[in-house]
Amino acid sequence: MMFFLLRMVRRSSRHYAWVLPLAIICFVFVTGWIAMALAQPGTDIVHPANYWWWFLITATTVGCGDLFPETTGGRFVGAYVVFGSITTLAILFSRLSAIIENAKGRRMRGEISFSGRSHIVLLGYTAGRTERLLTELLSEPEREVVLATWEDQLAEHPMAGEDRLHFVRGDITDLSVLARTGLSAAHSVLIDARDDNEAVTLTVAAHTAAPSVHTIVALRDLRVQRTIFRVDTTVHCVQWHNTQLIAEELSDPGIAEVYQELATAGGKGTYSLTVPASAATVDVGAWQAALGRSHGATLLAVRTPDGIQVSPSWDLPVAPGARLFYIAADRLDYDEVVGSLG
Repeated sequence: MMFFLLRMVRRSSRHYAWVLPLAIICFVFVTGWIAMALAQPGTDIVHPANYWWWFLITATTVGCGDLFPETTGGRFVGAYVVFGSITTLAILFSRLSAIIENAKGRRMRGEISFSGRSHIVLLGYTAGRTERLLTELLSEPEREVVLATWEDQLAEHPMAGEDRLHFVRGDITDLSVLARTGLSAAHSVLIDARDDNEAVTLTVAAHTAAPSVHTIVALRDLRVQRTIFRVDTTVHCVQWHNTQLIAEELSDPGIAEVYQELATAGGKGTYSLTVPASAATVDVGAWQAALGRSHGATLLAVRTPDGIQVSPSWDLPVAPGARLFYIAADRLDYDEVVGSLG
């Protein structure tokens, strides 16, 4: 029996935390039963229907009093059971504590595998810049982010106190490392490389690992997007320095394309007009209807004496002197729009 227990001790150190405590408590149960049968033969306490109950209340130190040893030998057996149960609990708690500490260490070292869905994956790290991006992304409640970096970029989790940020470290062109980020189930992925050549390499890896996931690539030179499009024509390339646009595109795919369309000559653009002093005061709703129905335009903001208001309430009064900002195919003036005001 002792040889068996020693073998269990050696094996449990390499496998599951509960094996050794279970082996000890089983050993104490069986040997305690044998010892109690020798100390108090023929008594109720050693009956199979009663012994398990006495063992349970004694091991947990509850001691209901309905069954108890009546001889000196029986009391020694009771002490043996108590000691064995305390030893078992001490070993169990120490093993569980070691498992928890090891899990924390693996999280800090980036050795974990993420199994969630609809999260955002960031490939690459730049000190300061990445933290700003992460803060922006994590401002959305319930959003989870996985940061994957090269081994020489970070040694430990950069924001250990943030439970919604998960850290993966390794060769981020390796498909097994990308699998640890849960890339195939991600909402979107940002490739934020150290240079544009590395960005192309990471795009190839990400496309191979998860071709259907929305991919954003931050480039220093947007001309590199011609090479990127040879890998995947659905990738959205954005300027590396525009972290606000990158964060918006990650959360709401397509916004970068909207901004690009507005900034491109020949399409719809942003314009403004000033309400003349002789005009009547009408609300924003009337202006939205007039611009939309007659000119296919959209009112973005209104500047009043109180300041500029983006996406203003339709009940907001627009008085003479106010300035309207709108999106349209061509510039409009007040006289073109006034006839459509309700």
